[in-house]
Amino acid sequence: MSAAGRRQSQSFNATSQTAMVTAPHWLAAEAGEKVLKRGGNAIEAIIAAGAALSVVYPHFCGLGGDAIWMIADASGKATTFLGIGQAAEHLPALTDMPLRGPLSALTSACLVDSWGHLLAHSNAAWGGHETLAALLDDAIALAENGFPVSASQRFWHQFRKGELASWPGFSALFADDGIQRQPALAATLRAIAENGPREFYEGALARRIALGLAEAGSPVRASDLARTRTIAGEPLSLPYRGLTLLAPPPPTQGVTTLGIMGVLGEFAMAGFDYREAGFYHHLVEAVKQAFLDRPAIADPLFAAIDTQRLLAPGRLSAKARTINPGHAMPWPHPYKHGDTAFLAAVDAEGRSVSMLQSIYFDWGSGVVAGDTGILWQNRGAAFSLDPASPNHVRPGKRPFYTLNPGMALKNGRPHLLYGTQGADGQPQTLALLLSLLIDHGLDPLAALSQPRFLLGRTFSDTRDSLKIEANAGASVLEGLGAFGHQVSSIDAFSQLGGQAGIICIGDDKAITGAHDPRSDGGAIGL
Repeated sequence: MSAAGRRQSQSFNATSQTAMVTAPHWLAAEAGEKVLKRGGNAIEAIIAAGAALSVVYPHFCGLGGDAIWMIADASGKATTFLGIGQAAEHLPALTDMPLRGPLSALTSACLVDSWGHLLAHSNAAWGGHETLAALLDDAIALAENGFPVSASQRFWHQFRKGELASWPGFSALFADDGIQRQPALAATLRAIAENGPREFYEGALARRIALGLAEAGSPVRASDLARTRTIAGEPLSLPYRGLTLLAPPPPTQGVTTLGIMGVLGEFAMAGFDYREAGFYHHLVEAVKQAFLDRPAIADPLFAAIDTQRLLAPGRLSAKARTINPGHAMPWPHPYKHGDTAFLAAVDAEGRSVSMLQSIYFDWGSGVVAGDTGILWQNRGAAFSLDPASPNHVRPGKRPFYTLNPGMALKNGRPHLLYGTQGADGQPQTLALLLSLLIDHGLDPLAALSQPRFLLGRTFSDTRDSLKIEANAGASVLEGLGAFGHQVSSIDAFSQLGGQAGIICIGDDKAITGAHDPRSDGGAIGL
């Protein structure tokens, strides 16, 4: 059945007693489902699903991008893997940070390297037996044989129609409707399947990638690819209502998501009706308090950042006390936008994966790396040119990173897996979803179906307004306006609201999950 046909016949959510995978496109979810059905583990399922998603969701993710992984075994032992590319060694002189084009493609890409690291962990710690070649089978077939263009891809192709002509090689590769085929990408994936992940960084494929990027005008060279490595580390954590929330460390904004939740923990959020303005007001004001700390986030190999201080209970309590329950604080923070794809899985042994992969903005830099079929990310646009900023661009440095997939432990074991697309919107959406799930007891699909908010500027609205989906209702919008928020309405289930996914593992081991009604996918349970 086609993705469109399956979407019409299957809901966004699922239940299971055994295993589950969720992704923003049905074809990616099905690729992960196949792995789980044949006895593969959650890491193996997400590699297969993520590779397929790199083909069928080219506007949000791909081989020219990065990935952040949060994994945990059934006992709750958690690890993060930061598959983040670094800035090129030979950077051009810049007076403005480019948002698109070859100079925005100034970091390497680490998604493919992360596959190798996660597969090694799977084999060593989780008894994995799948080969990378087998896990890439579906992605290769989709790229070679074609697939129906998703509603999301059509939307973002149309949204950028005025820019596409200036992106060399783009129009020849990406369709705006009908069947999308990517034979060059299929050949690239086959080379990785045959020679391993480091083919992307040190093999004949790496040389072709580097040549294509250099010809386009990107500063990324073969030596930059060869230096690209995934970094493993411990997650950050924060207690919330008896759960332990986990987030990836800097340079991601995981500390921001935890900071919001730490502030919300000082309020009786369950006492607010989540359909009324007071609930949204406290969420928005907590976001503002946490976002004031975001300028400190940078690559810890280049800049010191004290996450323990930022998440100290006394400090978060003090932030909560500054919130006026009846009036909005001004919002001075500049907006960054970007798009991402979230995937999650839990396997039959209770091992869990929460993962985001991205090329940053929709369609990344717009730069295609030669004849490889790879669209390169523009993650370099997240750097600062201010020498005083901890996030100042430097050779070999990783940029401030919006991706922050999360996990919540209950009694030390994985309970919630969650993440969302949306750059600055990610911690905002995650805070909303976590409060709905934890404080109000909503199930995953019900939480994902609630109206979203987005604070700050976007590429479609340059005002620093509080954007609320219209299905929140007039009383919520009017109530927030009375609190002093500059409110603007956006469409219900708007693409600006992001695409999130959730899996919940109950005390009885029952698994429920869903992907966003704003997406082209859902959850599949075994």
